[in-house]
Amino acid sequence: MSITTQKILILSCGTGGGHNSVAKAIQENLIERGINVDFIEYLDIINPRIRNKVNNLYIKSTRRNGKIFKVVYKLGEIYEKTNIKSPVYALNFLNKNRLYKYIVENKYKYIITTHLFAAQTLTAIKKEHNIKFMAVATDYVCIPFWKETNPDYFIIPGEDLIDDFVSKGIEKEKLLPLGIPTAKTYRQEFDKNECKKKLGLEVSKKYILILTGSMGFGNITDMMEELLKNIKDVSFIISTGNNSKMLEVLNEKYKNLDNLIILPFTNEISEYMEGNIVHIYPEAALWPYYEKIRKFKNGAFDLAVRNNVPIIPIVCIFREPNGIRKILKNKKDVTLKILEPINPQTEKKNRKEESEELKEKVFLEMKRRT
Repeated sequence: MSITTQKILILSCGTGGGHNSVAKAIQENLIERGINVDFIEYLDIINPRIRNKVNNLYIKSTRRNGKIFKVVYKLGEIYEKTNIKSPVYALNFLNKNRLYKYIVENKYKYIITTHLFAAQTLTAIKKEHNIKFMAVATDYVCIPFWKETNPDYFIIPGEDLIDDFVSKGIEKEKLLPLGIPTAKTYRQEFDKNECKKKLGLEVSKKYILILTGSMGFGNITDMMEELLKNIKDVSFIISTGNNSKMLEVLNEKYKNLDNLIILPFTNEISEYMEGNIVHIYPEAALWPYYEKIRKFKNGAFDLAVRNNVPIIPIVCIFREPNGIRKILKNKKDVTLKILEPINPQTEKKNRKEESEELKEKVFLEMKRRT
């Protein structure tokens, strides 16, 4: 029987926008290929009444620069080393019968999940029933408790993460380093000036777009002070995602600033990306106070080459606190350093080659300055 005649179920969870965005991107691409596919949030099947509570709990943990989330994440890493099944697995194990009933009643032959919770429940089901499922990692790191899952295949963001996943107990043969699925709109090429007109931006102006993720992560006010001080003759656009507090704080702090646009959550990010000169993203993984330069992903450099615009490298310099601060603080001080823009060499014809060269040049300069 052809896969196009069989039903596929995609499961996700609204704890952060990335999981659902990836799930919807997979659904979009499968539908385009004529495949019968449904996307539903995992907790809508298990208990719709607790979905918003779980999602809101996650959102609250990310506030105040994600302090609570970081603590919970660290505890998860420590607990994982005990090799004892986690409380998270135990809770999702309890949902196996309800999820399996839903799968059988709706005659799904394949399941794809972009979230740990559903993967754990599917793993429990797989121990008793013949089901096939695939997990998709939406983080640039093997998060705690993925090792408790047993998908047939595991799509990960890139080859550089294979060792990380294998070290956590994931079989190498299952790993497919295909990247993180994205919506079709992000692969389209738009006319830059038309995008600016549509969004109400001035065509002649240059803009810096700052993306803080769907949850609005990061200490944006400190970063903005540095950017405003060091980069002139441009306007800034900040997307605050679903972080209403960040939106409120920024609107109040910069209400008299003419060269700053502050956005709430928007579905027009792809147009904003095409219409601007540079994009600043939050870190792809949570490695607090990591002092080396991590291996880069290709996205920012592909965009820079495609639009013939510069990369502006920003590095963090860590140092031990001095004087009384050494007694009062148990964390290192951080200096944010904005480096000179680095332009792509547009005379080359091969975009991939240009992108790789630009990525290497930026990496070496950032390494040299740290």
